[in-house]
Amino acid sequence: MTTEFYHLITVFAIAVRKQQYKTYILTDSASKSRLEVVPERGGMITTWQVKGQDILYMERQRFANPELSVRGGIPILFPICGNLPNNTYIHKGRKYTLKQHGFARDLPWEVAEQVTQDKASITLVLNSNNFTRSVYPFDFQLVFTYTLKGEHLDIRQRYTNYSEEPMPFSTGLHPYFATLDKSHLRFEIPAIKYTDQKSQTSHPYNGTFDFAQDEIDAAFTEITGLSASVYDFSRRLRITISYNSAYSTVVFWTLKGKNFYCLEPWTAPRNALNIGKPLIQLQPGASCETFVRMSVKYF
Repeated sequence: MTTEFYHLITVFAIAVRKQQYKTYILTDSASKSRLEVVPERGGMITTWQVKGQDILYMERQRFANPELSVRGGIPILFPICGNLPNNTYIHKGRKYTLKQHGFARDLPWEVAEQVTQDKASITLVLNSNNFTRSVYPFDFQLVFTYTLKGEHLDIRQRYTNYSEEPMPFSTGLHPYFATLDKSHLRFEIPAIKYTDQKSQTSHPYNGTFDFAQDEIDAAFTEITGLSASVYDFSRRLRITISYNSAYSTVVFWTLKGKNFYCLEPWTAPRNALNIGKPLIQLQPGASCETFVRMSVKYF
């Protein structure tokens, strides 16, 4: 009994490694799963392993340069997903500049809690500050909890509006999944068509893409279900992304010659901040929560 109890309480662990950035390493030894989180580099997940295999792609040179946006891991998108025309929007007659995907992925987050009982989880917090108010005139708090358990990665998010007016925003995740051969990918996305975000043309969807293109940027804005899956036959695994009803859009993005693809849950398509819908409009003093689960299964 004593040996079994000892095993149970030591399955999950969190360690800290200090290199260029302080990195929190969450592990589940029973499933050989590992998660690396770097709070000061946009609060992002940089590594996720299941059964000792890397699930995410990461360009380490870009990650090491704080002047560059990160290409890899799971960047956080807030308060917009995608870009705005000329990177601008109007609020109460004033023009603001907000770059692609917003600022949450670039700012340092703070560690609020760590848990290793029955799971490995870490909670990060981002509060509004003088910089965020200069580009997005609202007071807010974001709380993200990353939980690693078995083959699952849960990302629970809470958004609170401390402003005296409704706070419009969209939010999303931008996971970069590693692959060996994109021609061996098959998709199950709950939609029958997508919009090419470069040409703004609509196309039928049949579960595959033409990877001969230099770039694929496809927005599924009429999704009919709360999960999407990718079968990677080159790696013999399936990745499933489940999300709650706050998410209205799934985006697929990749570049020719790069061993990654992105399958991104967004709560609104690009330019929603100017169009005004389908934004989340959070009332003063109110909070809302969103939830995403990513799961891996080998076959």
